[in-house]
Amino acid sequence: MTTIQIEKKVYQWGHERRFNAYSNYFRRIYGARVQKVSIDAGFTCPNRDGTKGSGGCTYCNNDAFNPSYCLPSKSVSQQIKEGIEFHKWRYSEAVSYLAYFQAYSNTYAPLETLKKRYEEALSYPGVVGLIIGTRPDCIDEEKLAYLKDLSQRCYLAVEYGIESCYNKTLERINRGHSFEDAVRAVERTASLGINTGAHFIFGLPGETREEMLNQASVISGLPLTTVKFHQLQVIKGTTMEKEFQNNPDDFELFTWEEYLDFFISFLERLNPAFVVERFTGEAPPRFLTGEGWGKKRTDQIVNLIEKRLEELDTWQGKKYVEISN
Repeated sequence: MTTIQIEKKVYQWGHERRFNAYSNYFRRIYGARVQKVSIDAGFTCPNRDGTKGSGGCTYCNNDAFNPSYCLPSKSVSQQIKEGIEFHKWRYSEAVSYLAYFQAYSNTYAPLETLKKRYEEALSYPGVVGLIIGTRPDCIDEEKLAYLKDLSQRCYLAVEYGIESCYNKTLERINRGHSFEDAVRAVERTASLGINTGAHFIFGLPGETREEMLNQASVISGLPLTTVKFHQLQVIKGTTMEKEFQNNPDDFELFTWEEYLDFFISFLERLNPAFVVERFTGEAPPRFLTGEGWGKKRTDQIVNLIEKRLEELDTWQGKKYVEISN
């Protein structure tokens, strides 16, 4: 085994940005802005319905990130219609849309049910593809065969919630799957030519910042197209809120200033081929335990990170080390 240090090189990221931005990724594909529209299709999770456990992940409250129009009592088409209207005021230049099956585990149902939901979304005017958020243990060969076929006629991405590379953390937050499960799901999905994404949280209880930073090399070795990161936010009404109240010293919660420095260090070590969809998360203040980051919004944090990258003359993958067999 040899290691290869990646030297500075020009990546086709567009607009001279110092990271591989999600918005630029779709502009390269479609030549214009493509906007995601979230959908709650009424699914659940195996660690909620008793199959693997109950209560769900300790940090999870879907109401904290689901847009107001997302209600499983509405049809998929109705949610897309309202979602497009919801986003028009801010993203008026969007000409195409991606139906984002976001809430809970969106492959956790019989295949025929999934087909009905996905095909309804694709039949809506202006929808050019699907993003399917799910868990590594909610996929099988039958579903993957269908998704492979689907990926050959529209844009398709399967986004796995992985959250951490450490099994001790996954067990503690009641994920109900291991990191090895996640690796198998990612590798199998990507092997079929399906765009594969992953989601991670920084600040989960019991993890040091060094451990969080060390995940960069592990994540970089996965066959991912997109990655999504955000800082831990302790949401009201969750099991984690009670845990935080009882053991606040066991949490490495970031201030926004600390997160800037941490994430830039992480980004420098991250595979430059990965498209970075998100740096941070932003739940409405009424859901947060504590003050969170005050008035600092996600777009402001992104601007601050980009400014700091320029000041430091650094970029995504500057310190990335590729492992080659």
